[in-house]
Amino acid sequence: MSLRFEAMGLPGVVRITPELHEDGRGAFLETHHEPKYRAGGIDAHFVQDNQSRSVRGTLRGLHAQSPNPQGKLVRVIEGEIFDVAVDIRRGSPSYGKHVCALLSGENHQQLYMPPGLAHGFVVTSESALVEYKCSEVYRPECEFTLAWNDPDLAIPWPVETPLLSPRDAAAPPLRELQDRLIDFRD
Repeated sequence: MSLRFEAMGLPGVVRITPELHEDGRGAFLETHHEPKYRAGGIDAHFVQDNQSRSVRGTLRGLHAQSPNPQGKLVRVIEGEIFDVAVDIRRGSPSYGKHVCALLSGENHQQLYMPPGLAHGFVVTSESALVEYKCSEVYRPECEFTLAWNDPDLAIPWPVETPLLSPRDAAAPPLRELQDRLIDFRD
């Protein structure tokens, strides 16, 4: 399998399938290679890595940061997640639209989303170990959440009653967050 970059239907969102090298000893893959990713359309400089472990049914999100929006490169080390990116950039041709991808430790795929999108995921396996790179450092005073079940977004989450943090459970719909959004730039 060779390194592949696939546009996902929202401006700047890309699914990456890394090149996997397997033999009798096990497997090896590059999880990030800046020149190759730049050639594949991802021109981001990452400044922070995060990791979370969650149990089945945990839904984290939808999270965004403004000002100082973060681009994210998400991958799963163990388990499987249903990963979602929502375009919340004012003036974007795909404003309010979303894309979804199943990321797992077995398929090794990654999802890149540029700054200005909201991100969330739900764990579909017994547990999942998720790692993601960010293009801006986390700033708690800039982070905000939007409702995972916002009917205007119509995200087809594969759970009806997810495990949520109190903050995520109380998140408002997108229509109530207009003052937090950034403008779309090509």
